[in-house]
Amino acid sequence: MRLTHCTFAPYRLPLRQPWTSARGGFAVREGWLVRLVTDAGMIGYGDCAPLPQAGTESMDSAVACLSGWAATLPGLSLESALGRVTAGAAGAPAARCGLETALLDLLAQQAGLPLARWLNPGSSAAVKVNAALGGLDSQMAGRALTAVAEGYSVLKLKVGLAAGSEEIPLLHDLVRCLPAGVFLRLDANCAWNEREAEDFLGALDGLPVESVEDPLAKPDMAGWARLQAKVPFPLAADESLRIMGADAVFSQPPVRRVVLKPMVLGGLVTALALARRAREAAVECVVTTTVDSAVGVTAALHLAAAVANDLAHGLATSAWLEGDVGMPPLPAGGVLQLGNCPGLGRLPGEENEYSEKIFIS
Repeated sequence: MRLTHCTFAPYRLPLRQPWTSARGGFAVREGWLVRLVTDAGMIGYGDCAPLPQAGTESMDSAVACLSGWAATLPGLSLESALGRVTAGAAGAPAARCGLETALLDLLAQQAGLPLARWLNPGSSAAVKVNAALGGLDSQMAGRALTAVAEGYSVLKLKVGLAAGSEEIPLLHDLVRCLPAGVFLRLDANCAWNEREAEDFLGALDGLPVESVEDPLAKPDMAGWARLQAKVPFPLAADESLRIMGADAVFSQPPVRRVVLKPMVLGGLVTALALARRAREAAVECVVTTTVDSAVGVTAALHLAAAVANDLAHGLATSAWLEGDVGMPPLPAGGVLQLGNCPGLGRLPGEENEYSEKIFIS
């Protein structure tokens, strides 16, 4: 089977409210829907959604990379195309993620398997997810209680947006509203120096904290190890994994968890390889999106299923978008189910009424 067409259509997805973190924020998610067609009439989709503040290339670099591949991929077999995409364009992870996802979609369709099962025959049929609630504000308790009523048991909150002396009391107030068995996953997005991080983490004593992501503004192995030794819950390296380097992190793990974002890492193949390295090093893995389109979220869902652990993954982000490029996977009871459709499953196409011109140009 060979590729005959490689196209990409821009999309612009407004958020229901701005996404904010200590690294900055955004109110619109932009990218390209990648579409590959084979000589057998099969169609594969991928999402290229650059987000430089998270560690991807710029929009200009992404479209330049996509344009180059669109000119060279047609005529290649799926296997040859995948080899070229995964081996090249190291500086364009979002573009590689989009192209690789579309190729994996086609390969899994060709095999008649859901992508997760193609990646790992022992993949999970369902994936637990956390609720993404944003930063601490006056409406946080209401959002948290709504999420609990919907079946979520892990609530992810952004911290480091204000002084710790302001956020810690709000966290204590929030916990008093929550039933037993609900846990907080806190993401600092590299907000603090080591002293500030130590003070904040120490003030969480007694709270049901599931983990804290990226506490250090200038992450280093020794600082991470010192902080991890002082707290009972996992510290999780997301942006810090990229900064410190996977080789260093997995050789002498200073943390108990890593966060894998396919859009930042360059695709599912690289992310799954890191997950396997993490397992060998006895380090936990959580898969998250970068508030991607339905295609990107679906790809991340298949990756999380292939990782096959019992942690809550950060995939329930589609509700932040006003519209989408297709029907996203919808959580029920804090869980995303995978179907048995080959490849990624039901996604955009000319016949899909969910893909509206207001979102795809």
